[in-house]
Amino acid sequence: MKQHTVIDSPYGPLTLVASDGVLCGLYMAGQRHRPPEENFGDRDDTPFAETTAQLRSYFAGELVEFTVPLGMIGTPFQRSVWEQLRRIPYGETRSYGELARALGNPGASRAVGLANGRNPIGIIVPCHRVVGADGSLTGYGGGLDRKQRLLDFERGLAPR
Repeated sequence: MKQHTVIDSPYGPLTLVASDGVLCGLYMAGQRHRPPEENFGDRDDTPFAETTAQLRSYFAGELVEFTVPLGMIGTPFQRSVWEQLRRIPYGETRSYGELARALGNPGASRAVGLANGRNPIGIIVPCHRVVGADGSLTGYGGGLDRKQRLLDFERGLAPR
């Protein structure tokens, strides 16, 4: 059974989606690869209290690592990429190639990029921390402006 809620954030409204009470989606308004609203289930705030509290702490600059349980739905390769994303420390970045090497498949940087783009739980699974090999900003489902703002925020370059 799926449920969802919408919360405000400094980056616009965030739609949180849970399946059987476990977070399986966090989507920004206008996000690429955002599922249709009818896939989000009934509107119900109940399963999102801890996620909402952790997101508020993150946006206040008080939390650097999320601990909410996640129900990541994807292929085994996608889930392995998303797990690598969760290992990128707050305020740091990694390139697609670095992630591919960490997965033991140095030639898979393009596949890593595709999996990164399909990340269903933005911010908490920090796909915004992935940059090009030269450190440049590359695609982000929430838009490059949001990606830059999130990176600046984590680096202490943006107001809290």
